[in-house]
Amino acid sequence: MLEPSVAFPMAKKLLALNERLGERGQVDLILLSRNSSDTGLRGFNSIRHYELDITRAAFIGGCSPYSYVSAFGTHLFLSADLNDVRKALAAGCAAATPPGDEAAQQLRIAFDGDAVLFSDEAEQVYRQHRLETFNTTESAAAHKPLREGPFKDFLVALHEIQRLFPADESPLRTALITARGAPSHERIIRTLRAWGIRIDESLFLGGLDKGPFLKAFDADIFFDDQRAHCDSASALVATGHVPYGITNEYRGYLEQS
Repeated sequence: MLEPSVAFPMAKKLLALNERLGERGQVDLILLSRNSSDTGLRGFNSIRHYELDITRAAFIGGCSPYSYVSAFGTHLFLSADLNDVRKALAAGCAAATPPGDEAAQQLRIAFDGDAVLFSDEAEQVYRQHRLETFNTTESAAAHKPLREGPFKDFLVALHEIQRLFPADESPLRTALITARGAPSHERIIRTLRAWGIRIDESLFLGGLDKGPFLKAFDADIFFDDQRAHCDSASALVATGHVPYGITNEYRGYLEQS
């Protein structure tokens, strides 16, 4: 029997949403594995042992499973294989390396902004011209919504579940936790408004360390594109790294040099 791994607590909470949703919706978890169907039998036996309501799976026999992400209509792909995560992101699916532990019953998910919920267009300006120019250009573009990032569709799916419940009874709670501060905050707020998406909490930290705020939010998982932020946050909360955008392109160049 396989022992529970890092994604197990989040899987339990996601499946528990179905008890609250009833006939109004459905959360599906899908097992995508490099194992063959023969060796994958152990995975299904473990699913039955832990009484997880998972009925769909793809055993790829040594190949990358990312190509089946879109076929299953997946909103979020978690994998310990960084190359598979990058391929899933390139295919247009929210994807990250997996988190660790869990806590209470309400599922709490936190997101970074640029290069996660939104494109990295603003991050490119910051990287090339630094903070003063970044704030100036973001203020000038305050009424122009940012382009969507790799996790936008996943946030939309969460929002659709939230709409089924009164705000004070939702089994889901979301937060935007970003290093942005005033005056660049306005474009973020107006972008979410243009998308018609409710996000429960928005924290504009102006460069402060995200870890204590994630702990205060009691996040089950946090998604960020910057490895340094992930390393810092993961000491306090479960953190998924999103290897997307200019920050990771630059990091990849350094690793190859």
